[in-house]
Amino acid sequence: MPLKSILAVNAGSSSVKLTFYTYEKHPQVIANAQISGITAPPPTLKYSRGSNKHTEELDESSLSTPQDAFKLLLQRCFADRELSEVAGTDDLAYICHRVVHGGEFNSAVKINDETYHHLEELEDLAPLHNFSALEIIRSCRDELPSVTSITFFDSAFHQTLPDHVKTYPINQDVAKAHKLRKYGFHGISYSYILRSVAEFLKKPTEQTNIIAMHIGSGASMCAIQDGKSVDTTMGLTPLAGLPGATRSGDIDPSLVFHYTSEAGKLSPASTKEMHISTAEEILNKKSGWKVLTGTTDFSQIAVENPPSPEHKLAFDIVTDRMLGYLGNYFLKLGGQVDAVVFAGGIGEKSALLRKTLVEKCACIGFALDPKANEKGPVDGQPVTDISSKGNGNGPRVLICQTDEQYEMAYNCFADFGTSPSS
Repeated sequence: MPLKSILAVNAGSSSVKLTFYTYEKHPQVIANAQISGITAPPPTLKYSRGSNKHTEELDESSLSTPQDAFKLLLQRCFADRELSEVAGTDDLAYICHRVVHGGEFNSAVKINDETYHHLEELEDLAPLHNFSALEIIRSCRDELPSVTSITFFDSAFHQTLPDHVKTYPINQDVAKAHKLRKYGFHGISYSYILRSVAEFLKKPTEQTNIIAMHIGSGASMCAIQDGKSVDTTMGLTPLAGLPGATRSGDIDPSLVFHYTSEAGKLSPASTKEMHISTAEEILNKKSGWKVLTGTTDFSQIAVENPPSPEHKLAFDIVTDRMLGYLGNYFLKLGGQVDAVVFAGGIGEKSALLRKTLVEKCACIGFALDPKANEKGPVDGQPVTDISSKGNGNGPRVLICQTDEQYEMAYNCFADFGTSPSS
């Protein structure tokens, strides 16, 4: 009897990505499908199976939520007669769900009544970030009850943060009652980066020290010492730390109250399921480099000759904040850094961002090869070395093509086996 497959689901506020895997020595991709632009019509569907690739614009009236997108993607995949490995739910062993905020969970969990109820309670802690994933988990429980759902948490990787890093200096009775502390996110990505880089460096993960950067529309950095997260830029929510496409990143906490007298009131985007304050909406959705430049596309900002002073300002702000954390984490790791790693859509694609940061870090031993940097990541290789060959014993400069769906499938097989009964 052939092994059942795994479906990895990565749901955001405006996109849903599905990847089907089988497993031999490691996960093997069968097919990829995604819908993007759910909140910025027209939505676009992309589907690939082997060399077969397909892209089409969809009728926006049929898609208003990530849950709608998930159902449509599943129907399209099951209807593909060439996708013989996955003809229906009977061919699935597990559905892996990426959930941003996992509270105190330190590893992936099977969804049952107890864990599902706990995730519902976490929605109030992260309404902007958990809602889409929880809606899809609800759908799977109702409509695919025979398939076991596993949740993987972006916050789980950072459960190793020391108390002095994760504790906010506020009344601790209040903090504990409301679960107010630094959690950190992008952990599924950092897990993939750590494992891939350690393998590339031929070191055990528990002896690997890196400064990793997941830089996309949402951006964060992480200091990893002996294979464990010891600090990261995001905090109670993904808003803290670096600026993003529409996020402010770190600001003076009182700024938002000077920005508007409506800060603590519910925003017009709030619903009975998602209680979003005006402050949350402003700092998460109406800030970042988009409000400075008019675009969320960082490739229009990271150019040698910026089209406007605002574009240059946005680039300088991003690189300045990243530089500050690079220096901070270099010191926290005691200068014992095996590699600085660029990942995420921007980290992988922006040669200018990498060049600017590494040149500013020359005083602490970072150096890259200009040609290798311009070439960027090598197809088919998770990790690409762009270090200067004359860097001696300085930290390596690497690009990692992170893959959160793969990491969920990899750990699903490792932790739960090849079928729910195994």
